[in-house]
Amino acid sequence: MQKMMTKEIERKVPRLYEQDGKGDDAIIYAHYFSCWSNWDWYMLEYDPDTGEAFGIVKGFETEYGYFSLREFEELNKGRGIEIVERDIYWEPLSVGFVKSYF
Repeated sequence: MQKMMTKEIERKVPRLYEQDGKGDDAIIYAHYFSCWSNWDWYMLEYDPDTGEAFGIVKGFETEYGYFSLREFEELNKGRGIEIVERDIYWEPLSVGFVKSYF
C-alpha cells in the first residue's frame, strides 16, 4: 500500500494556516486522487500531528477544504485495492497554475 505522506513531502509542506493570504501564489505540495469517484485533493498545508490537510477539493464542486490523510489510509486498508492514491509524479505547483486546468 502506498504512503499518503512521505518524509520528503512532510519536510516541505507548510503547516496549517501558513499559506493564508497567498491566493493563487500558494503552492500545492501533493495531489491525491480516486479513480473510483473521480475526486481530486490538492494539498497546500498539513498537520503531521492529526493527519489533517487543507487544500483544494475537486469533487461535486471545486472548493477549498480540509481532508484527512489518515482517513484515506483507512479507506485503503485491507481492500486489496487503493481507493485514494497519491500522485507519485507530482511536483509542487502554484494554485494559479493548477486552477487553469479546472
